[in-house]
Amino acid sequence: MYDICIIGAGVVGANIARELAKYQLRVCLLEKEEDVGCGASKANSGIVHGGYSDEPGTVKAELCVKGNRMYEQLNKELNFGYRETGSLVLAFRDEDIKTLEKLYQYGIKNGVGGLAIIDGEKVRELEPYVSKDVKAALYCGNAGVTSPYEFVIALAENAIANGVELKLNTAVIGIEKVDDFFKIATNTEEIQAKYVINAAGVYCDKISSLVGIDDFHITPRRGQYVLFDKEQNYLAKSVIFQVPTEMGKGILVTTTYHGNLMIGPNAEEIKDKDDVGTTEEVLEKIVTTARMSVPDFDMKQAITSFAGNRPISGKKDWIIEESRIKRFINLIGIDSPGLTASPAIALKVIQILKQAGLELNAKTDFIAHRQPIIKAKNEDFKGDINSKNPEEHIICRCEQVTESEIIDALHRGITIKSIDGIKRRTRAGMGKCQSGFCRSRVKEIIARELNIPIEEVTQRGKDSPGLPERAKRKDYVKF
Repeated sequence: MYDICIIGAGVVGANIARELAKYQLRVCLLEKEEDVGCGASKANSGIVHGGYSDEPGTVKAELCVKGNRMYEQLNKELNFGYRETGSLVLAFRDEDIKTLEKLYQYGIKNGVGGLAIIDGEKVRELEPYVSKDVKAALYCGNAGVTSPYEFVIALAENAIANGVELKLNTAVIGIEKVDDFFKIATNTEEIQAKYVINAAGVYCDKISSLVGIDDFHITPRRGQYVLFDKEQNYLAKSVIFQVPTEMGKGILVTTTYHGNLMIGPNAEEIKDKDDVGTTEEVLEKIVTTARMSVPDFDMKQAITSFAGNRPISGKKDWIIEESRIKRFINLIGIDSPGLTASPAIALKVIQILKQAGLELNAKTDFIAHRQPIIKAKNEDFKGDINSKNPEEHIICRCEQVTESEIIDALHRGITIKSIDGIKRRTRAGMGKCQSGFCRSRVKEIIARELNIPIEEVTQRGKDSPGLPERAKRKDYVKF
């Protein structure tokens, strides 16, 4: 019998798991995919928002600002990658400036620091490559960038190190309330828990319906992106937005935590929750729109496209509450800025659990620190593709990933058998050649270290043997 069962190992579920690991509780974290963070948590902008976009008084506004201020300490403890860069919301017309003033007032009321409306000349001092048509911008010093998939992995590894049980490839197919506990039927086993936390992202409505709560319907809102080689990262120092619309924060131009230029996302409501394909028509629109902000990026330097689906509930605000089914905690419609707010969401869930009757006794031996997988390479690094020393043996030339880093990733608390799982942990395959050089080498190391046949090593899980997933998709746009 578990004290708590968390459904969904994305950034919200993983934050909750890590927070609960600080207490004397038996906790399990369920994930239907072959790895943690395989949904919206890995396919998003990676922006740590300042907190000026959301209406004052909303849960979104409160938790975004609170979560933003938690990242620096979390990164010191977990080493997932975070950098404060500042952000700009660009105004091209007089009516856009009115929107900036509204966002500024939102930010002041929400308690956001480092806010100022600056003129076009000052904008170009900060960002020399933005359009000459920019008249003004809202500057926010508190915004930053993170590596979202590494954040989820770090949270999950640390939660496991502190006693949380992670069950991958475990899909929930039924939930029954029996007296003072729940029976959770999955595709592999039945689990019993006193409390259930629904953090299932785009599937949160489906999980909620399993206990008879049909109040919510989630519409996936797909956002597509274009990723460029690091040679283009000089074009943007901060996160560069355009004024937001009803569909979201608009097309941005940013440099990712690891130094790639990135543009996107669009916002399109679709029917299939699993459809994360990209289309040439949409990507062309993203490129055209992004050029309004930063005109001179080189499409010959684009290396890939990707997409992710955000859970849209139709409500004006997030729903984070103990449902009418006692001890069943719902987290509904956690869209942007969910990544930013996720550490604060976890604290809110702890308070809800406490109010619902959960006894929380803090551990005295909680391990807060988690070592990084990716090792910084200095000028003295003697990496070589023919080296016999695993610490110097280069497996991925583009990203300078060593054999020892891949071995480290394979022998932590999460069992992974996929090439994409290694890519998210080490960046092997994320460079200009998009795994053309390293894919077979990574596959051989996985098979050797896990002592499994090489045929069992897949691209991204049990349904993806053979070719990389992007090469099999008909709608994949190759640049």
